[in-house]
Amino acid sequence: MAFSSVTISLPDAFSTQQLGVLLSKLLSAGSVILLEGDPGAGKTTLIQGIGKGLGITEPIVSPTFTLINEYTEGRLPLYHLDLYRLQAEEIEALYPEMYWEGSEVKPGITAIEWAERLPYKPEQYIHLGLTYTSDRSRQAHLQLVGEPNVNLSLLAQLAREHQLPIVSQSEINGL
Repeated sequence: MAFSSVTISLPDAFSTQQLGVLLSKLLSAGSVILLEGDPGAGKTTLIQGIGKGLGITEPIVSPTFTLINEYTEGRLPLYHLDLYRLQAEEIEALYPEMYWEGSEVKPGITAIEWAERLPYKPEQYIHLGLTYTSDRSRQAHLQLVGEPNVNLSLLAQLAREHQLPIVSQSEINGL
């Protein structure tokens, strides 16, 4: 059974980072993660987990003022963009597609915070929304858009093995 989306409960910051570590094990060069969520919902924390899972030892911080942080020492490069303060024309001037296309940088993983501000998106990506629940814990909703090379069924299995509860999951139509 293949999933097109999965929602995972994240009771604390550690579990948010742990989800990032688990996700990093499934990502390949060219993977794009578009993150959305309220301030403090855990976007940077999740990306820190991805970096940890990739073997990046440099501290991963939010690039709110630098806009783009590039981490190249891990299994794959990690390109971390934060679009919070930018307008569409400023985002276009950053040429973000060079990261997901690998045209001017070594192909790696592109993680974009505040992705709803992107004026255009890649053909395939993981949409990752982080929301607060009524008890102030969080949920991560991951949805495949296009055909990214990521197995959400395996991610759900890994999450269960690490005591991260699955809230919901949707199968890919026809499978």
